[in-house]
Amino acid sequence: MNYRIEKDSLGSVPVPRDAYFGVQTARALSNFPVSGERNHPSLIRAYVVLKKACAAANHELGVLDRRRTDAIVHACDRILAGNYADQFVIDRYQAGAGTSLNMNVNEVIANIALVSLGHRKGDYASLSPNDHVNMSQSTNDTFPTTTHIALSLAIKQLIGALDHLEVSMRKKSREFALLLKAGRTHLQDAVPVTLGQEFSAYASSVRKSIAMLRTITGPGDGPTLIEVPIGGTATGTGINTPLRYRTTVIRHLRALTGLRLLASRDPREGLQSRIALSHTAGILNAIAMELIRIANDLRLLSSGPSTGLAEISLPAIQPGSSIMPGKANPVLAEALDMICFRVAGNSLTVSMAEQAGQLELNVMMPVMANTLLESVDILKNFLPVFAKKAIDGITANRERLGYYFSNTPALGTLLNPVIGYLNAAEVVKQAIREGRPVTDIILEKGLMTRVQMKRLLSPRNIAGTHAR
Repeated sequence: MNYRIEKDSLGSVPVPRDAYFGVQTARALSNFPVSGERNHPSLIRAYVVLKKACAAANHELGVLDRRRTDAIVHACDRILAGNYADQFVIDRYQAGAGTSLNMNVNEVIANIALVSLGHRKGDYASLSPNDHVNMSQSTNDTFPTTTHIALSLAIKQLIGALDHLEVSMRKKSREFALLLKAGRTHLQDAVPVTLGQEFSAYASSVRKSIAMLRTITGPGDGPTLIEVPIGGTATGTGINTPLRYRTTVIRHLRALTGLRLLASRDPREGLQSRIALSHTAGILNAIAMELIRIANDLRLLSSGPSTGLAEISLPAIQPGSSIMPGKANPVLAEALDMICFRVAGNSLTVSMAEQAGQLELNVMMPVMANTLLESVDILKNFLPVFAKKAIDGITANRERLGYYFSNTPALGTLLNPVIGYLNAAEVVKQAIREGRPVTDIILEKGLMTRVQMKRLLSPRNIAGTHAR
């Protein structure tokens, strides 16, 4: 036979003989053939880390014997070393609250442990997925705890990717510090800025994005991912846990993850509310909107090369057309846009799931966990590429910058303190009417000398201290 028979509270189910998962996983495979996408690897890894911490805490508190504890810890270590990844087979769209994934993890750990103890797979009388691997736990407190751990670790990597992007932007802001250009508001000519100032502003936006992420992964009175409800079990009351379990398991989790985890101040709220996940989604959405804005600015500034702004050039990293020879497109900025659109869609998913909890539990955790981890993944994976292959290679078209700067009627604004608003308005109108630079008309009318004009239009005068 290629199957073994396992029993649960609903009856008997055939399970592939070679599988390390068990009966409840087999049921879930039949019940949820939805997307073909399994749960995020970081979520599974965090779940296994949690199971290891729970076993250690249960043993320390005298409710789990040494032999079973060692076998469970050994199984967890084997999985964390990269083995048995093919045994975590639950679809991302599964039973509410994530019971299917929790039991998948419990069964795989139990069967690895059983084999290491010399027993057959499925011999749960010797070591049970429920009674031993899941001791002092419920899906209801383990799934949100696992999600918070996985997201906290992933966001640390995203912060690193954003740091990289900020460094690249800062380098460009210094490189372009004294390159004057026409400013634009409402997509119309506005008072001049420097190209360096534009990139400095982009870098500052990235820095604020990092600061927002730090608020959700650090201590504080508001929602935070480091606050976890483990020990609350089914409804936050802590039923079926030994004395001091919450503090003990969190101490073990801190040691295993390096995170400054805290027990939920109110374990009932820790199960009912997923506000920390919704807040995380909101932060990721806000960051995505900023990145879209920056990417689109770069696309606009590099448009052309003959019929657009063409103030900067983005690196040509691949042919841009299958029919138009020599065309190079801003493909990295376009890809960043699409990535951020997905992040925005995921944020809406999480918002809908956050408000869908009822009474003692929000059961929509699986979709929240997987979509958030996807959002973090696609951002942290791409941003270093975007920084290196797009930002680092940007060059300035000095001739085009100079032309726009010299010919923008908005230079007239600088004349207000010198010749007055009404006189400056007449100069600007004449410049627009005759298609000539404002500077030529000012000199022609004798309103300023060349020396005064040079001083007025110097980068340091226009840009101020930010140009330094």
